[in-house]
Amino acid sequence: MHNKYRVFLIVLICFLQACGKTEREITFPYNPDDYITWYVAGGDKANSQYSSLQQINKGNVHNLEVAWIYRTGDKTDRSTIQANPVIIGNRMYISSPALKIIALNAETGEELWSFDADGPSHANRGVTYWTDGSEERIFFTRGFYLYALDANTGMPFPDFGEEGRVDLRQGLDREPAEELSISPTSPGIIYEDLYILGGRVPEGPQRHTPGHIRAFNVRTGEIEWIFHTIPHPGQYGYETWSEDSWEILGGTNNWGGMSLDDERGMVFVPLGSPSYDFYGADRIGKNLFGNAIIALNAATGDLIWYFQTTHHDLWDYDLSTPPNLMTVYHDGEFVDAVAQVTKTGMVFLLNRDTGESLFPIENRPVPPSTLLGEQAWPTQPFPVKPEPFSMHGLTEDDLTDLSPEKNAWAREQFRKYSSRGIYDPPSLSPGTIIMPGLHGGAWWGGAAHDPSSGIMYVNANNIPYIMPMVETETLQLGMLSFGEQLYTAHCAVCHGFNREGVPPFPELLNIEENISTDEAASVIVEGRGAMPPLSLNENELNAIISFLYDIETKETADVDAQTSNIPPYVHRNYYQFRDEEGFPAIKPPWGTLNAIDLNQGEILWQVPLGEYKQLTERGIPPTGTQNLGGPVVTAGGLIFIAATRDRMFRAFDKDTGEILWETELETGAFATPSTYEINGKQYVVIGVGGNCLYCGQGHRKLVTEPGDSFVVFVLPND
Repeated sequence: MHNKYRVFLIVLICFLQACGKTEREITFPYNPDDYITWYVAGGDKANSQYSSLQQINKGNVHNLEVAWIYRTGDKTDRSTIQANPVIIGNRMYISSPALKIIALNAETGEELWSFDADGPSHANRGVTYWTDGSEERIFFTRGFYLYALDANTGMPFPDFGEEGRVDLRQGLDREPAEELSISPTSPGIIYEDLYILGGRVPEGPQRHTPGHIRAFNVRTGEIEWIFHTIPHPGQYGYETWSEDSWEILGGTNNWGGMSLDDERGMVFVPLGSPSYDFYGADRIGKNLFGNAIIALNAATGDLIWYFQTTHHDLWDYDLSTPPNLMTVYHDGEFVDAVAQVTKTGMVFLLNRDTGESLFPIENRPVPPSTLLGEQAWPTQPFPVKPEPFSMHGLTEDDLTDLSPEKNAWAREQFRKYSSRGIYDPPSLSPGTIIMPGLHGGAWWGGAAHDPSSGIMYVNANNIPYIMPMVETETLQLGMLSFGEQLYTAHCAVCHGFNREGVPPFPELLNIEENISTDEAASVIVEGRGAMPPLSLNENELNAIISFLYDIETKETADVDAQTSNIPPYVHRNYYQFRDEEGFPAIKPPWGTLNAIDLNQGEILWQVPLGEYKQLTERGIPPTGTQNLGGPVVTAGGLIFIAATRDRMFRAFDKDTGEILWETELETGAFATPSTYEINGKQYVVIGVGGNCLYCGQGHRKLVTEPGDSFVVFVLPND
């Protein structure tokens, strides 16, 4: 045989052997020692939600027992726990339902210290730890303040900001700062001596706060850099908005947290939708950097690249969770990537250095808006791989099959609404079916990924929402006061246009029987629970209070001038499409756990997550439930996840999706677990706060009771 043919044959054989290899036969470049601790919410700065601990594994997980329970003692009727515990050495740092920051002995559950700052109680998903080797600090947010505490004592550092805290309304390049509204619910992230932070801001049809990203000096609290998520004149992306958007509009914020690559010095920030969420005639254009993943130089805040997942968002399709920084085997080589799961059920897999998609993106045409003035973007990006892990759009064939009667009812209801597939814009009452719904697909619990395989695990919802819009001009014709018009713009979408309440949010018809005017004013200005603080001046605040409490007042200014910020359309409410028993009006599964091979872009398995026992008792297989919280995957071959309405905490086989262990908690655990090791023992902890407020949108009876415990599991000594 001639040499050239022998060489060709050898090359061909090697090529075929390489092509025949699967990613499971390939050794991924990762160090298990990097995944032993849980020093950041999400496990590490890459948001891996992975642990290389394997003392608890497939063979013994059924033996898990409770090691200890810590009760915070401060739950309320509307409180919950979303915190992911952070473990440093033998100390565990948690936040309570009332937003106390607490340090515990992670081995015994003994309380070491507790810090209770003045301010509103709202969702909090954890704290951030920093050390320079000698000094240790804990950072957390409450209301519009950022605090720095001594990690050993819980005492504020007086040299940080003013007496240990920084007012986050200051330094947003928008005045007057005192009328802005920001209350971060997810922790920021550390790069060297910088604390990088976003925040939750109002998303309704009221005065807006911009969602700019800032880096604070960890010692002084001074702002070191700011990135304008709504670009100012002369900045990249300014032309994708209306001319004055940068001065008056808000949102485009990071409320779900971020990821960071220390080696590259890059921070990856997923951003939410511009405000107002559901009508954008005042922001014509693509609206960069709304709904984009942005890669910033962590030291300077300079933009490196961006990828926008939804153009001109009208569906509240925020990027609500930090992306996973992972390595995949793609086209015959290892590629460092950014994997962003979304409310739409799509996964965008991007090159970490360039932001280019590793799989092809198709820009597909989507329906236009029927609302006057609105210009919905004509196309949206769809990755060819992997396929969506949640349903896109809704047809009559997708409606419930629990019984012929339920199906007939669902068909009658369905025909009232607009349902032109995913990205069908909101429309006038009776409204549009939004599918996936406002809370996913994936939500803030995000995804876990296994660095030894390139496989992602993500829980998801399949719950359709109905979105009816109304014309504000028609509403205002019957309004008697400035306060009523402000209530319509700021409050009605949650508390009802007639103050009757939109579950799970309370009615306000007899508010004077429950809270005083001073307390109501405090809740409006500072926020509470799921309600963000509102951006109001003193005149506006007094007008709303007067309307709520039927206090006669004299109008102090021209009403038309004061209500000029109310858009021509607002959403009457939004609610889940459910039947009379409270079950989603579509075929199951309604909640799923998914394994996705991101090397090949393929869904490996999908199983129901959660069950309605009343349905399984009727002989119906598990349907899954709405879920809120995230998974953790381990080298022991397990996925730990709670998140469901059925109160269960489960361990799944990561290779098959089979349930290997489950235990019933005292109420639902709508948080992400953590796992850690002390003195040779592996522990798993979950916050059990109940009260899944968003699990029954529009259906009051579906809200679960609150809890106040952190429960830790361990294998028995023998």
